[in-house]
Formats: sequence, structure tokens, C-alpha cells
Amino acid sequence: MSSTNPSQLFIRPARRSDSGALSRICLLTGDAGASAEDLHTFRELIGVMYAEPYVHLPFAGGFVLVDPSKKSLANNFESNDNHDVDEGKGGKDEDEGSVVGYILSAFDTIQFEKAMEEEWLPKYRSQYPLSITSPDSPSHASSPPPKDADIRFIKTIHDPHHAHPAALAYSPAHMHIDILAEYQRLGYGKKLIGVLVKWLKDEKGLDRMWLGMDTRNVGARRFYEKLGFREIVGAPLGVVGIEFQDWKD
Repeated sequence: MSSTNPSQLFIRPARRSDSGALSRICLLTGDAGASAEDLHTFRELIGVMYAEPYVHLPFAGGFVLVDPSKKSLANNFESNDNHDVDEGKGGKDEDEGSVVGYILSAFDTIQFEKAMEEEWLPKYRSQYPLSITSPDSPSHASSPPPKDADIRFIKTIHDPHHAHPAALAYSPAHMHIDILAEYQRLGYGKKLIGVLVKWLKDEKGLDRMWLGMDTRNVGARRFYEKLGFREIVGAPLGVVGIEFQDWKD
């Protein structure tokens, strides 16, 4: 980061062609904020569940943080996404930079989960059948076996978690945010959340949103509490929300 002027970074709407970059960032921050690379044989799985769907499915959207001084590394990361890329909306990066962070949101979580079930997960259930989680799977003879984290994600693909009723009662909108380590503590986490708050408030007519965080990530909890996120009564530990009237840019 020393060669990059933080003031050159900029935020733009996320698009389908960001899919590989989103998946890569999700992996590199996927272990309570640290890299999850060593935890996975199938490194695309975490992004398949928690990043890529938000730029391919309805009832969702988001924004990305771009470093214009860095060449995009997304092409060096194999996302398993083979859905059509919407090149008509800036597919060939006119930014000529690298996506280094993102904030993603479903503004109608129930409908988004339905779209996941009907439009997104069937492909990955075929690609990652439950049978490969078995130690006796024939596929292990010709390829590295899945690690524990892979097995958890494959099982989740076949039996996904659903948003808790208390979270849904609080707001239909949820979010995910991840920024590469070298771009953290520059104020862009707050800026990304601010852009999303404005979008959800002005364009979707919402007044709250929530997120679920890894309870091991103490730094993230402090960050969210400082911004005004609070625990949601009745929701699981790690699920916090914010009322937009309390948001301060």
C-alpha cells in the first residue's frame, strides 16, 4: 500500500464482471478477517455462498472499492461462476484498476434466499455433490480431498442456512463487507457502509439493515459498535443491526 495514494481509491457500483474479484477477496478475508486460503481445497466455495450471488441474483446489489494504481488480479483467481457476464455495464474495466474491497446487500433477504435456491445453488449442488464429502469418495483418488472447511460449505450448499426470524423482523436487508488487509484502517469501511445506507434508504425505502459477523473477529465487533450497530433482540450472537437515523457520515 505504500505505493498507493489512499485518496486515489474510489467506490463504484458492483457488477457481474466483478465476480472473480469478489470471490478472491472473500477468500482472503474469510477466516475471521484473515486469509482462508489454507483452509480450503476448493477455494471458490466461500465466494460462491457469500459474495458472487449478490452481483448475479435479483433483490441484491452492492459497491466495490477500487485501487486504480493496481492491475486487476481477478483473472488470476478461478471463480466457479459461469453465468453470463454483463459486459454492457462496464464489463471490461474502464477503471483499469483492481477491486480491493466490497460491500454487498440483499434488500429483500427472503426473496434473495428464494433466488439462491432456485437460480444459483442447483449448479453448485451438481458440481459439488454431497458424495465428495465422504472419505471413501472415488473422486479423492484423482484429486485432493476436501478439507473440513470445504465439507462444511458443500453441506451448506445442499442445506443452506436461512436468516433468523428476529433479523428479518428487524429489517429485510442484510449486508456483507470485506476489504483486503492492506486497505483497511483508511476509512473506506465506513465510506462503503455510508454509500450502502444511502442506496437502501433513498432507492429502496428502507430504514434499517443487519449483518452477521464471525464472533471470533473482535476487531470487527469494535468497528461496528463504533459506527452504531447494536445487537438485535432475539437474534443469534453476532447478528447486529443499525437504524439509518443513527448513521453519521
